[in-house]
Amino acid sequence: MLYYALKVFISAIVIVAITEIAKRNTGLAALVASLPLTSLLAFIWLHVEGFTVLQIADLSKKVFWFVLPSLLFFVLLPIFLKHGLGFWLSLGLSAITTIGCYLTFMLFLPRIGVQL
Repeated sequence: MLYYALKVFISAIVIVAITEIAKRNTGLAALVASLPLTSLLAFIWLHVEGFTVLQIADLSKKVFWFVLPSLLFFVLLPIFLKHGLGFWLSLGLSAITTIGCYLTFMLFLPRIGVQL
């Protein structure tokens, strides 16, 4: 149980750090947020838990494919905000559109030989 608490604590520190950095410097916060910290932490936890390097490599390759549709969110959110849609509506529309893009990718990827 202590191990899971440690994982949650370290993961939470990353999120809190990004929000605190953003209060002072949004550029630096964007840099830190854009780092693959979630994936990095997941890879570390999986390695510690005994997953093979091949399993971690397979996960890394699949994460790559799902990063691509997530980029749509970061394109749409500022566009919606600049058009005055408000924060929550912009966030919701960006998220819904991104989810649709994820679903499309999930149907498309096996057709090009990427097994999920």
